[in-house]
Order: sequence, then C-alpha cells, then structure tokens
Amino acid sequence: MENIDWNNLGFGYRKTDYNIRCTYKDGAWGDLEVSDSEYFTMHMAASAIHYGQEAFEGLKAFRGKDGKIRVFRMDENAKRMQDSANGTLMARFPQEKFMEAVTKAVKLNERFVPPYESGASLYIRPVLFGTGAEIGVKPAREYMFILFVTPVGPYFKGGFQTTPFVIMREFDRSAPLGMGKFKVGGNYAASLIAGQKAHELGYSNIFYLDAKEKKYIDECGAANFFGVKNNTYITPKSESILPSITNKSLMTLAEEMGMKVECRHVPVEELATFEEAGACGTAAVISPIQRIDDYDTKESYVFSKDGKPGPISEKLYNKLRAIQYGDEPDNHGWVTVLD
Repeated sequence: MENIDWNNLGFGYRKTDYNIRCTYKDGAWGDLEVSDSEYFTMHMAASAIHYGQEAFEGLKAFRGKDGKIRVFRMDENAKRMQDSANGTLMARFPQEKFMEAVTKAVKLNERFVPPYESGASLYIRPVLFGTGAEIGVKPAREYMFILFVTPVGPYFKGGFQTTPFVIMREFDRSAPLGMGKFKVGGNYAASLIAGQKAHELGYSNIFYLDAKEKKYIDECGAANFFGVKNNTYITPKSESILPSITNKSLMTLAEEMGMKVECRHVPVEELATFEEAGACGTAAVISPIQRIDDYDTKESYVFSKDGKPGPISEKLYNKLRAIQYGDEPDNHGWVTVLD
C-alpha cells in the first residue's frame, strides 16, 4: 500500500503511476494506450483550446472491507459523456471502451486505492477533447480521450457536515436551452467568479436560480439540489441542470425508503417549507445545507439550527456509501467489482 496519510487526504490531484489514452483519427477510435507521463503534446490550434470542444466526467472507486475494489455506476458516466459529446459535436467515445479504460486504470493504479474506513476513495477523471487544428468555428476531425485517477479525501474538509449557501441573482449558471445539461468545462469556468464571491462572503458555494425568470431553484454550485418535506424528496426539473448520477441514485433509494419523489419546478419561496436540504454529486455524495441566504432580499432559509445534517439526508448518505463500499447489497447493478 502506498505510504500516504489516507485519513487526512484532501480533495486534490496526486500523481499516480499510469493513465489511459485513446485517439480518434480518420473517422475511428484507436486502441487504448497506457502512459506513465502526466503530459501530452497538442497542436496550438486545437479546437479544445480555441472553441471549448471538451467534456469530462468524474466517478469513484472504493475499497471494501473484503479488500475488493468497486467502481460506482461507470456505465452511467459513459452514457453522460456521450451526451456531452453530442452537445459539442465531438466524436462519441464508445461505452465499452470507456468502461475498459476505467477498469484498466484502476487496476494499474491499485496501490493508490485508499483502504476501507479511511474516508478516502480513488477519483477517476475521464476527459475528451478536440485536438485537431481548426481556425474556423467548426468541430475538429481529431480527438483525444484521457483517463487518469488520483486518491482523494472528502470534498469538504469536515466531511459530512452542513455548510451555508448564498443566492446571488447577478450570476447565471447556464442559459435556457444552453449547455447546462452537459458536463463541459465552459460551464465550470463560467462559475468561477460567482463561486469566488460566495467564498469571500463566507459561504461554501453559490445557489443559482433559473436564468430566465429568476423564480425557480436551479443548481447549487456544481451540484444538484434536493429538499425534503412531508416524507417527500424534491429535486428541481430544468433543461439547464446537469443530470447528476448521484441524484438519480438518491431518488431510487428515497423511494425504497418509502418516500415520495418529485422532480419538478421548485419556486424559491418553497425553500421556507423544507425540513432538510442538500447538494449532491460525485465528489461529496451529499453536502447537507445548513441555510441558504438570499443576498438580494436578505431572506434566510434555515434547515439546520444545530448545524447537524438532517436524519433523512444522513440515512440516504449512509445507504449510498454502504452500497459503494460493499457493506450493503447492490440490488440495482450499480457497482462493478473488479477481479
């Protein structure tokens, strides 16, 4: 096992042994290649640099109590990357090849998969981008797929605990009918200023409303939102929201817990009625929200008076983590156990 302080690992990049690469040229994807370099060469006129032809994914591998390594829902990540490729007119990376690349990268870097109960996991980052030289605004004819892994700790330093968010109407996450439903770098670059301002004000991240009317809940930072009331799990419906694989999983688990699940427009005023609220995504699984302050109206929506996560958020978090680590049965075929 690698000599790393697994229990105090932050959420950041750490060099591992190998990454996987694949190139698209002359209308076809080549074979997967293994590299031990962290660098690659690319033409200075590549479409990824000039016109943002790029998409990425994020998923995780976990080491169970039995020592086995499990990867969570990589088929869903493969499909979502294909959707992003469609949205940016890039060559779609085949799902079978994607899953083969994930498996190969995790196995080759097995010594970097954190031990069970360390609170850490192996983060897997696939990225697809245009490498062909194009000066006109048009899709490239050549592409590269790279997949690397890195061990990470909790996304937030304190782990599973509540944090405050802030609504600021001066910022939009994504235009209606725009690129918000695709996992492309441009969406994240566009969020940096808003995120920085939120951090300067003492919040963990910004809470976005819909860009068209500023009436409905959209996303919180780079994560999906959910609220809980009257034994109902409620999450916003919007064409501008990235379809979170974690949120999709939590909706299934909520139904199994006997909860009603609603995916619909959520007016900002409805925040006052929620018993619990959270942000969800691959990095943190669930980030329970302590309160949401409205920067413009000075309204404050409080979900946790004692600073502790709500009981349903905690139950969902523990249930999903137990499936990811193999502590509870995977009844949905979400987990791939590596040999």
